Amino acid sequence: QVQLEESGGGLVQAGGSMRLYCVASGNIDSIVALGWYRRAPGNQRELVASLTRGGSTNYGDSVRGRFTISRDYAKNTAVLQMNSLKPEDTAVYYCNARAQATVIADYWGQGTQVTVSA
Repeated sequence: QVQLEESGGGLVQAGGSMRLYCVASGNIDSIVALGWYRRAPGNQRELVASLTRGGSTNYGDSVRGRFTISRDYAKNTAVLQMNSLKPEDTAVYYCNARAQATVIADYWGQGTQVTVSA
């Protein structure tokens, strides 16, 4: 089992920056990838960014070049740095951990609201 706790959301003006944090606990060694997804009202959940244990990253097309995902292994924390924010980035952001023990399982945080004002 992996538990995830997000923090760092809030309100920011367009063009500003914000950083989201996701602290993982539990069976940390089983985590093969950490990532962020988001869901805006009326939209489906979409990938924002992911980072594998091997260091490979993947970004959604709409955030590539503006957002950066990183991991602080000492603190078991994934960080999403968001720059040049746009109103269309407004959504609930969810931290995801993909873990592999006997089977592959996805774990989710409770979500944190990010609102970007025009």
